Amino acid sequence: MAKTRPAKKSLDSYTIKGTNKVVRAGDCVLMRPSDSDKPPYVARVEKIESDIRNNVKVKVRWYYRPEESIGGRRQFHGAKELFLSDHFDVQSADTIEGKCTVHSFKNYTKLESVGADDYFCRFEYKSATGGFTPDRVAVYCKCEMPYNPDDLMVQCEGCKDWFHPACMNMTPEQAKKVDHFFCPSCSSEDEDKKTRNSHVASPLAEAKLESKRRKR
Repeated sequence: MAKTRPAKKSLDSYTIKGTNKVVRAGDCVLMRPSDSDKPPYVARVEKIESDIRNNVKVKVRWYYRPEESIGGRRQFHGAKELFLSDHFDVQSADTIEGKCTVHSFKNYTKLESVGADDYFCRFEYKSATGGFTPDRVAVYCKCEMPYNPDDLMVQCEGCKDWFHPACMNMTPEQAKKVDHFFCPSCSSEDEDKKTRNSHVASPLAEAKLESKRRKR
């Protein structure tokens, strides 16, 4: 006679061992990696179940770090950026080490301070093909890169675009002291927009303006 499979029971919550932290479906958790030298894995709990032996299992949807994706980490990826993958798995609840928060990109950029357990996600990731959704995002600066919330940027008062200080030949310290900023294109197109406190970021643009003054 064939053995019947142990009945599974759905649970509303699970308390992480050694803590008073309660995990429910929809929560994001940190899961112990097989290699202790690696950072914890991040997953979203989809379902919690226990069998007749009270072994608790969690169905999870994995988040991938940029370096775990097919394309690897790129310049515009933030240090705390994750991709919500289409990779589902069932794991022992004992491997859950703690809880974390995966913010939307917009909410993450509004945080006054970023904690150790704060992450953000702006892409969904197909683990088999390496494809992303959305497949296009807004780009900024003359380098035309997506926004990295870890990088300082300054906004041009003319075109309203954002620029990396390094791309404008400025140091971060110089950028932080700028009261009014016009990119080289805007400053050369309309000198009247400049004020006493304006800062022409590009030495090349500054030299062109000086040359024009001498010819008058």
